[in-house]
Amino acid sequence: MDAEKKQRYEKIASEIVRLAGGRDNILGVAHCATRLRLVLEDNDKADTAAIERVDLVKGVFVAGDQLQIIFGAGLVNDVCQILAESIHMDSMSLGDLKTKANKRMNPLQRAVKALSDVFIEIMPGILAAALLTGLSSVLGNLEFVENNDTLYGISTLINIASGAIFGFLPLCVAYSTVKRFGGRPIMGIVMGCIMLSGSLADAYAAAQGTVDVTVLHIFGLPVELVGFQGGIIVALLIGVVTAKLDIFFEKKVPEVIRLLVSPLLTTLVSSFLLFIIIGPVGRGLASGITAALVWMTQNLGALGYAVFSGVQQLIVITGLHHVFGAIESQLLVDTGRNFLNPLMSVAIIAQGGAVLGYLAGHLKDARAKELCIPSFISVLFGITEPALFGVNLRYRYPLIGGCIGGAVGGVIVYMTNLAALGFGTTVVPGIALADPAHNGYLNYVIAHVAAVVSGFLFAFLLGIVFRRKAAVEEGNAVSAAIPAAQPAAKEPEPVLQTEEGGAEEIAAFVKGDYIGIEKVNDLTFAQNILGEGVAILPSDNKIYAPADAVVEMVADTKHAVTLRTKAGNGILLHVGIDTVQLGGKYFSVHVETGQEVKKGDCIMDVDFAGVKKEGYDTAVCMIFAELADGRNVTREPEKAVEPGERIALLGR
Repeated sequence: MDAEKKQRYEKIASEIVRLAGGRDNILGVAHCATRLRLVLEDNDKADTAAIERVDLVKGVFVAGDQLQIIFGAGLVNDVCQILAESIHMDSMSLGDLKTKANKRMNPLQRAVKALSDVFIEIMPGILAAALLTGLSSVLGNLEFVENNDTLYGISTLINIASGAIFGFLPLCVAYSTVKRFGGRPIMGIVMGCIMLSGSLADAYAAAQGTVDVTVLHIFGLPVELVGFQGGIIVALLIGVVTAKLDIFFEKKVPEVIRLLVSPLLTTLVSSFLLFIIIGPVGRGLASGITAALVWMTQNLGALGYAVFSGVQQLIVITGLHHVFGAIESQLLVDTGRNFLNPLMSVAIIAQGGAVLGYLAGHLKDARAKELCIPSFISVLFGITEPALFGVNLRYRYPLIGGCIGGAVGGVIVYMTNLAALGFGTTVVPGIALADPAHNGYLNYVIAHVAAVVSGFLFAFLLGIVFRRKAAVEEGNAVSAAIPAAQPAAKEPEPVLQTEEGGAEEIAAFVKGDYIGIEKVNDLTFAQNILGEGVAILPSDNKIYAPADAVVEMVADTKHAVTLRTKAGNGILLHVGIDTVQLGGKYFSVHVETGQEVKKGDCIMDVDFAGVKKEGYDTAVCMIFAELADGRNVTREPEKAVEPGERIALLGR
C-alpha cells in the first residue's frame, strides 16, 4: 500500500471512529467480503447519515446489532486493518464479533435468543414426536384399526414412539441447554435422567392426586420426590446451572483428580439445587399461573376467556401446562362441562395460523416451507411445540399474532357457551369432545376458523411491519448513500490480456435457476449498491469460474471470491446470503490469490444442503463491482442454466 493510499484510508478510519461515537463506543471490529462491521456500545451515538458521506463509503445500515459500512471487496480489508490499528484494537473474527454483539443485548433479548438456540438444536425430535402423535391420534379413533391385529400393533408402536419422545423432552432440553451454555452435553443428559427417574412419582399422576408422594426433610426443608415430566422451564434452569457448575469445577479441580471429581461435584450440587430450589420454584410458578388463569375465566367474563386463550400457549413454552389436566378433571366432576378444553384448542390452532402467516411472508424461502408445513400439520392434532419453538418464538412476531388470534377465538368460545365433555384431545380430534348442546359442533368449527384466520392475519400484518422496519434500517439508509457513492481508488493491477473491442462473455458459474440480482434477499446486492449483478439459485454443489480471470481475493470465511477478467472487469462471487456467519463451514475453496483460472474451472465446492440446514439463503450472487471503462451489462433472460452457458455480456 503506497503512502498516498494509506493516508487516505487513515482519514477514512478517523472519520468513521469519530462519527461512530468515538473510540470508547466501539466494542469490536471485523469485516466480511464487502462490509466493515462494528459493534457499538450505543448505536444511537453513531451518525449514520454522516458516515454515508465519508469518502469511499457506499452505504450504511444497522443489522443484527452491528453497524455495517459498505466499502466493497478488497477495499474493506485495508480500511478495517487501518481502523483497528488506529484504535489499538485487534480485528476480530466474525464469530467473535457476533458474540460481542450478543453481549450488548438486553436481558430479555438474550433470554429469548438463548431459548431459541436451545430448541433449534432439538427441533427434529420435537417434529418427529408431533407428527407421530398426530398419526397415532387418527389411527386410535378408527374402528377398523382396533379390529385388525396388524394395524392395531402398528398404531400401538407409533403411540409408544411419540409418547416416549415427549415423555423425555425435559432430558432433551437439559442436554441442549447445557450444550448451549458451554458445559459438557453429557452432564445435561445426566440431569435429565435424574429429573425423570423412575424412583420419583410421576408428575402428571401427582398433579391429579392419584399417587402417593414421598416427602423428605433436608435441613428442615420439605423435599417432594416428584418427577419433572413436562418440566421444560425446570429443565432450562437446571441446564444453565449445570453448565456453569461444570465449567467452574473443570477449572478449579486439580487436573490429577479432575476426571473423577469434577463430574461428581457437578452432578451432586446440581441435584441438590434441582430438588431444593429450582424444582419447587418451577412448581410454584405453575400453580400460581394456573390459579390466576382459572380465576380470570371464572370472574372476568369474555375478557377472562380472551386472556386465557391468548396466553395459554405461553404456558406451554414453560412446560407448566400439564397441571391443566387436573383442573379439567375437577371441572368435569363439578359441572359436567369443561370450558378450558375449547379455550386451549383455539389457542393452539391460532399458533398454527401464525405459522401460516409467517410462511405467507416467506414463500420463496425453502427453509421456511420445510419448517412451517410440518409444524402446521402437527398443530391440527393439538401439538404446538414444533410451531412454537421452531417458528413463532424464534421470530417473535408470529407468537404475538398467534396469541391475538387465540384471544379472538376465546371470545367466541365465551359468546357461544362452548364447552367439552372430556379432555385430552384438541383441534381436529377434539371436535369429538365438544358438547353438542346449542349447536356445539358448529360453534366449535366457527371458533377454530376465527382463531386460525386471526392468527394468520395478525402474524402476516406484523410481519409486514417488522420487515418494513428492517428495510428502513437497512435498505433506506443504504439507498440514500447511492448518489454520494464514489468508486474505490485502486492501483493499476496486472490483468490477463484480451483483444480490444467486442463484448466479454460471462458464463453460468453454477448449475441452477438464473435470476436477476434484484430478486435476492439482500438489499445491498438487490439495490445494486456494489454494482450490477446476477444470481443463480443453485442445484449443484460446484462453483465454476465464469470467465478467464485472475483471482484477486479469497475471503477468510471462504464464502466469497473476487476475480479480474481478461478485459479488466472486477467480479465478486458471493455464495449465499449472510453465509459469512458460518465462518467457512460447508465451503471448500480450490483457488488462491494471484492464481489464473480458465472459464469453467471449478473454484469452490459448497455443501448447500448444510448451508440450507443452518437456515441461510443459498443464492449465489455475482456482482460486477468494477466494470472496465465504457463497459455495460447485458443480461440474458432468466432461465435454468448449466455451468458454462452464457448469462451476460459485458460490452461497450
